[in-house]
Amino acid sequence: MAKFYQLLCLILLYWSTTVLASQATKGSKERVGIYQLSRGNFSVKFTNRGAAIVSLILPDKSGKLADVVLGFDSVKEYENDTTYFGAIVGRVANRIGGAQYTYNGTHYRLVANEGKNMLHGGPKGFSKVLWKVDKHHPQDHSPYIIFTYNSFDGEEGFPGDLKVKVTYKLIDDNILAVTMTAKAINKATPVNLAQHTYWNLGGHNSGTILSHKIKIFGSYITPVDKYLIPIGKIQSVKGTPYDFLQPHTIGSRIGQLSNGYDINYFLDVEEGSPLLKHAAIVKDEASGRGLELLTSAPGMQFYTSNKLKDVKGKEGFVYGPHAALCLETQGFPDAVNHPNFPSIIINAGETYKHYMLYKFST
Repeated sequence: MAKFYQLLCLILLYWSTTVLASQATKGSKERVGIYQLSRGNFSVKFTNRGAAIVSLILPDKSGKLADVVLGFDSVKEYENDTTYFGAIVGRVANRIGGAQYTYNGTHYRLVANEGKNMLHGGPKGFSKVLWKVDKHHPQDHSPYIIFTYNSFDGEEGFPGDLKVKVTYKLIDDNILAVTMTAKAINKATPVNLAQHTYWNLGGHNSGTILSHKIKIFGSYITPVDKYLIPIGKIQSVKGTPYDFLQPHTIGSRIGQLSNGYDINYFLDVEEGSPLLKHAAIVKDEASGRGLELLTSAPGMQFYTSNKLKDVKGKEGFVYGPHAALCLETQGFPDAVNHPNFPSIIINAGETYKHYMLYKFST
């Protein structure tokens, strides 16, 4: 009889802990939310699902407010999003050829999610997880929010525990600062975080960005194969449709490409090697809105949302190809397989740092 009661107690204990765990899981899903930072008539909203930017509202040249970020009306829709709208992507942004790499004699097999390759950290990369809202200070003079995520050893095949932190801060009128850090706890690991917002300065529902004018501070690109995996070369943009060293409208030469722009630029190092260098300047003449982007990263993926097709977004508006542009400052794609690219390996005890500054104007 004593053994019977012991067994019964064990069953009850297992049942109670299972129910509590289930409730905790449900509770964590219910904690997905929207968080806002505002400064005057400049406001940005975020969700802790993917530490994503879900809206950014600012005036045009006539003072009319508009949301210049593509996205969804509800946080629930971000759960199954395949576009990476507004999210922080990682542990390694962009592509890793063959979803594998070798470091210090050890071969690592990762979880592929784009054919045989890995894109943006795998099927459950950082854009898919629920981040902790560590701090949210919307009333500060420079309001800010901090998201944190603890990535575990073996997640999507990557080695080592990693403590990740992303801070969004409004440091002045119409200026958004983004700081991304990641500390490798116990193993060397590749880290390459990127901010994947889709921008349309005319407003998220204004049509395509082909009339936007852009200047890109990159004299070289890393050319790719048909699967968008870098072939290991660094190529001049001179004489190609990728040359935006002087401002051009995005649509002026996009027809010379088979699909649109989806390429990594090797950003030019500015005189004096400041912490932040210019990556791009974008202008929408119709609205008068402009965006100037500075970064500490060596590269930037310029993507003209070529693969968007019939995506039902905010207010029921349907997004199609070239409805937005992405300016993803980053380490080089597939850097783990190209020793001539800047390394993205962070050793145990080291901290990865990536800074971005968005300056908006009208």
